[in-house]
Amino acid sequence: MMQAAVPAALRWLRAAGALLAAAAVALSAYAAHGAEGEARAGLQTAALFAFGHGLALVALPRAGQSRTALAALAMLLAGTLLFSGALVSKHLFGGSSATAPFGGGVLILGWLLCAVSVLKD
Repeated sequence: MMQAAVPAALRWLRAAGALLAAAAVALSAYAAHGAEGEARAGLQTAALFAFGHGLALVALPRAGQSRTALAALAMLLAGTLLFSGALVSKHLFGGSSATAPFGGGVLILGWLLCAVSVLKD
């Protein structure tokens, strides 16, 4: 049962990565044509992180299917949503960017766990 669950989770993570990359392209276009000043810079940063980590989520699942690799990928997704989501919330909706530092920390931990996975598997 667990064997089937891991590949299914990896498919969902890869799909989420593709959606992040698509959203990043749209966000970058909006930032370039519809935002100015600090909002433009913040939205471009959010787009950059979403695009880079979206690509990673699409590509990395092919390398490993261990629980460690799955946890690392889940952390990359969560960290990206928290980090980029906070910047989008701040610059588009006037919300708080309080989760951005936490999201960045989760991204760092996700990449460190990815390195552990590569060395371990």
